[in-house]
Amino acid sequence: MKAEYINPFLESAKVVIEQVVNIRPSTGQLGIKDVKFVEKYVWIQIGMTGQMTGDIVFGLHEEVALKLVSAMMGGFQITEMDELTQSAISELGNMISGNASTMLFNQGVRVDITPPKIVQSATAAGFTPKKALTIPLMIEGIGELDIQVLIT
Repeated sequence: MKAEYINPFLESAKVVIEQVVNIRPSTGQLGIKDVKFVEKYVWIQIGMTGQMTGDIVFGLHEEVALKLVSAMMGGFQITEMDELTQSAISELGNMISGNASTMLFNQGVRVDITPPKIVQSATAAGFTPKKALTIPLMIEGIGELDIQVLIT
């Protein structure tokens, strides 16, 4: 797995998050870790096909998701992980991945992305936990969003 695969997703996430919540995220430490599904977490899974195949998974605690969607809605207080909240989080993942796939295309890498899928358990994800290239983004006043790249 090449570290440069994560860069378009990292740059795209920073730009998109800044556009939708008006906060520029800071970057944590790049690493390799096991993808583990934990309680009270929301995962946005986006598949990739083409010259890169695998999944991009965005993970965030439910509290962070609620704060993020609240910020996306101009400060309107969101208090539960309902259909609207899940839709907004899915769209955020879709926007980040769409931007990243355009960046990859401009670098000569042709990829297609699948629609985002909200995942809240390992069995729902359709894959067994494995090692992923991961980088956390810290969004001031909101929390942490993990970007995990599982490219084969």
